[in-house]
Amino acid sequence: MRHGTQREAVSGSAAAQLETALRGGPFHVALRAAITARGLPLQRVQHHLTRYGVKVGVTSLSYWQQGARRPQRAESLRAVRALEEILQLPDESLIRLLTAADGRTGAERPATRSYRSLVEASGALEKLLAELDSPPDGGLFVLGHHERVRIGARRELLSRDSQHVVRAHGDGVDRYVAVHHGDPGCAPERMSVHALENCRTGRVLWHHGTGVLVAELLFDTRLRAGDTFMFRYGVEDGTAGASSEYVRGFGVPGGQYALQVRFAEAALPVRCHRFSQHSAAAPRGGRQELALSGHHRSVHTVEQRVRSGIVGIGWEWE
Repeated sequence: MRHGTQREAVSGSAAAQLETALRGGPFHVALRAAITARGLPLQRVQHHLTRYGVKVGVTSLSYWQQGARRPQRAESLRAVRALEEILQLPDESLIRLLTAADGRTGAERPATRSYRSLVEASGALEKLLAELDSPPDGGLFVLGHHERVRIGARRELLSRDSQHVVRAHGDGVDRYVAVHHGDPGCAPERMSVHALENCRTGRVLWHHGTGVLVAELLFDTRLRAGDTFMFRYGVEDGTAGASSEYVRGFGVPGGQYALQVRFAEAALPVRCHRFSQHSAAAPRGGRQELALSGHHRSVHTVEQRVRSGIVGIGWEWE
């Protein structure tokens, strides 16, 4: 009984220290307090990070909690966001302490999507699709999907446009439901959807908390089973801060997918890479460095046959 009471007292003390550190910082003190409160050795913390697809050495973690070094690169900031989940901390609590010390504003932080945010977005998407009475694949098989993303001078996700080649696997299909997931902090109610070719815009719904937007693209014809169709649409975004990646999720296998990311001349990243995930919870793999085209300021990746999962391009700012 005495042992249990002592452990509860220590736990309460650790929790109080953690609360104080999260409120006032600095970062390394808050990180050390969080690890202590959870009772995790650094080796276990590193193991949990690998499950998020983030590679950080035990030595680096030790330096971070001692204040000898600070996480600064994009991969390190991804690790910090993963640590917030692993250590059961409020969203942005550690990142806020980092940026406060660096004197940077929230709009300048590279935006990444945590596992938690992807799960929440998935739930919001299901509800929006139910409102539109849309089946998961919309009755269409995607033969080809070419997507072009533009990053603006403020490093923001400025816009994207998509061209689809689809084939109906049932009679009567007359629409496609497009999905856009903005970066953290975006305002989907300020975005706009444009029907660019062989379609027109129908209902547009969004969920502010997750940044998910869905839009009906209506065809001027009803497809029969086996019919093919081509259409193109665009989404104007530009409502969030600095972006550091663009991802596309696929619920079912499909045809070819090509993703191109083009950067403003005033905002060029120092390096870019392609990555993939089997699911939001799986570690990232398939990393491939991408050379930035000097004249066109763009990078791209091509999947000849899409499998269910996630494909994306990430980049790092100076």
